[in-house]
Amino acid sequence: MFQESSTPAFVPGADAPALGATAASRRQFINHAGRGLLATAVAGALPLAAAEAADLSGFGTQAQTPTGDLDIKLPPLEAPTDPKAGPFPNPDAPDQRVGFAIVGLGHLTLAEILPAFGQCKHAKPVALVSGDADKMAKAAKQYGIKPSSCYSYQAYDQLKDNPEVQVIYIVLPNAQHHEFTIRGAKAGKHILCEKPMANSVKECEEMIAACNKAGKKLMIAYRIQYEPLNRAAMKLVRDKTYGKTKLIQMMNCQNQAHDQQWRHKKALAGGGSLPDVGLYCLNTTRFLLGEEPTEVSAQIYSTPGDDRFREIEENVSFTLRFPSGVISQCMTGYGSFNAKSYAVHAETGTIKMDPAFPYKGLKQELVHAPNGKQVIEQPSNPDKQQFALEMDHMAECVRNNKTPYTPGEEGLQDQRIMEAIYQSAKENRPVKLTAGVGKTDAFRGPAPAEEPA
Repeated sequence: MFQESSTPAFVPGADAPALGATAASRRQFINHAGRGLLATAVAGALPLAAAEAADLSGFGTQAQTPTGDLDIKLPPLEAPTDPKAGPFPNPDAPDQRVGFAIVGLGHLTLAEILPAFGQCKHAKPVALVSGDADKMAKAAKQYGIKPSSCYSYQAYDQLKDNPEVQVIYIVLPNAQHHEFTIRGAKAGKHILCEKPMANSVKECEEMIAACNKAGKKLMIAYRIQYEPLNRAAMKLVRDKTYGKTKLIQMMNCQNQAHDQQWRHKKALAGGGSLPDVGLYCLNTTRFLLGEEPTEVSAQIYSTPGDDRFREIEENVSFTLRFPSGVISQCMTGYGSFNAKSYAVHAETGTIKMDPAFPYKGLKQELVHAPNGKQVIEQPSNPDKQQFALEMDHMAECVRNNKTPYTPGEEGLQDQRIMEAIYQSAKENRPVKLTAGVGKTDAFRGPAPAEEPA
């Protein structure tokens, strides 16, 4: 176990340095957060076992060792007129999965990412990095991760010597994405980085350059672009199922706790509601249309006297204009009741997602009027684990040497536009945009394999 002369304060809900820290003190926090590898013995093993295959053509036949594809198929239970349950998960055997190191053990990692590996087909957790040795020991025991594969932040670079780790998933405060991506690439590992990619265009560009120099892949964790209902909405828009899209409305708001979490500190978060939850409005609009905006105009307002917004913004309203003529009105906030929805208004119908952005429980409505009578359709929700989908995509990109669907360039483009949003609000005027204009999916890689409903 780590022995530290002084124990830094930890932020509730984040694996991050003390909130009042300067950039120098944050660095000191990471260096002091743990010295050396976690040495405490951890019992248990990852609850995954290779599938056994047996010849069931008759009793008493000897079990056969599986070879090649492990897909298991059985006759359907449902009549042709009933909804289908879908195929079995058919995951890879554990020794064939791509190994991930998770950096940061805050709310997102413990509540969503680590549990998501239970639904992954191609990815598995093999290492942890944290500044809290006790928390890391508990998580390692829960998920069968070896004590020798648990690292302090100071020992992060030693991941280069762990052959089980192929991908590093960075789940740290925004300000730390830049440093840990570059260090991870230098350690010879592929990088999956949480959104927003970084706190500036310059940082994004340096992250891309570092991964390119190391010959490693960089993917940004835009889970919505892998989620089945949102992908279905994208296909309806691009296929012009209801004619040309005219207007889009996006809303992503939540009421932040009155505490001193890192998201309220500009040095750590880079901004307020915009880079945290407003980014979903921006990125999802671009994803649905496959276009890049030509202009943005914005307004920002924060409630006077609210300590949460001394350093970062509360509410942002911004409008995106696209070459096709589509206007997208987006709103995001940190001080209003939870609302996470969008509506795409086309010539002959409307595509609604409400909720659109949570981790589970998404709902879609299709409103149109065939034969002059209004119809509201509610497609069934596959409710796939979104983090499992994105991690499996990254694993397949590593295995097959493919560019991720949401590479670093996708994160860089969002950062460009967010900086233009801040500029527009500050100068009270529209700001022109040129990057990627006129190209379809200008910054995305090949589309991921479609998940069966």
